[in-house]
Order: sequence, then structure tokens, then C-alpha cells
Amino acid sequence: MLQPKIISASPLDRYKLYLVYENGENRIFDVSPYISGDWFGQLADRQYFKTVHLSGATVEWADGQDIAPHELYELSEPVEVEGVY
Repeated sequence: MLQPKIISASPLDRYKLYLVYENGENRIFDVSPYISGDWFGQLADRQYFKTVHLSGATVEWADGQDIAPHELYELSEPVEVEGVY
């Protein structure tokens, strides 16, 4: 099965990302396990964490930190959405 493409990524509280996929799936990805060391440790700054944006098939932050698209999909939790997000 092909992995669907991310069409939207929004930062949430507690270092989570709200991801919307082209197939209509909405998922929550917990970034907190990745926040350590010099490179990914920058994500601990809440203002910096909010710089997340789409980049190609994945998400990326201002200085180039990214997470593999398959990890975002496979390790995220699906959420049911009623109405408009």
C-alpha cells in the first residue's frame, strides 16, 4: 500500500503535530521522543516548534530538522474529526 501524502501539518501543545493526509485521514504525531541532543533539542523551544511546515513529502522546521514520512504515518495515531478542524 502506498503511503498517503501529507497535505497539512499544524503544531499542537505538548510537542504534537496534527497531520492531514490526502486520503482524508487526520493523525496526531508525538514529536517529544525525538527532542534531544543539539539538533533536535531545538524543538524543545515552543516558539521554534511552531515553525514546522511541509517540505516535500514530510515536515520540517526552520533549521532543517525533519522526520521521515513513513515514521510520521506509521507512528501517529488516527483521530476522528467531526465538523471543521
